[in-house]
Amino acid sequence: MDRAGSTGIVVTALVTACGVVVVLAVPALREAVGSVLGGDVEALRAQALDLGAVGALLLLALMLIHAVVFFPSELINAAAGYVYGFGLGLPLVFVGWTLSAIVAYWIGRAAGRPLLQRLAGPRRFERGESLVHGGGITALLPARLIPIVPFSAVGYVAGAARVPLWRYTWTTVVGSIPLWAAVVYLGHRLESVSLTDPGVLVAVGVFTALLVGGHLLARRVRA
Repeated sequence: MDRAGSTGIVVTALVTACGVVVVLAVPALREAVGSVLGGDVEALRAQALDLGAVGALLLLALMLIHAVVFFPSELINAAAGYVYGFGLGLPLVFVGWTLSAIVAYWIGRAAGRPLLQRLAGPRRFERGESLVHGGGITALLPARLIPIVPFSAVGYVAGAARVPLWRYTWTTVVGSIPLWAAVVYLGHRLESVSLTDPGVLVAVGVFTALLVGGHLLARRVRA
């Protein structure tokens, strides 16, 4: 491992440790992290409602924490839609996840290949890196279109593979907006979900199409 790689790993570890300290030191943030790790979206919604406008900052903090702690991102998106509505929830989600994606990218770039090879295994990491390099945009977009792919993992590999930041950012936004919008809208309509609601039908259709279409795109990229 070269000196730059070692320095990147140390810096990343220190930043992560500082983040853990902040989470443990702030009761509201500690409670919110516990809710998302436990999959308790109702508790997260209730907490955000109680905090009012400050709840938006709480959800933003959770999105940034997701850069180092994996949990279902849809929980936050649904809570944002439920508490702030579609009109405010979607911009909140847009800003938060874009920043989180950039943080994940820089973690991958700073920590470099050695750490990711250790975490994912050399063979799996090399497959991901070659896929990003060989597929380019056609590999990055499907990675965002597939809901089950960990959001931050794509950033780690893109950063370590030295994908240009602008290309990584715009493919993240373009590939993620359909899913963000669908989940935020479903969260917004959570208390009054109706199969006769055109918006709900569109949101469910988008989510289903992303699952199927993203899987097919990923198979084509691998081929």
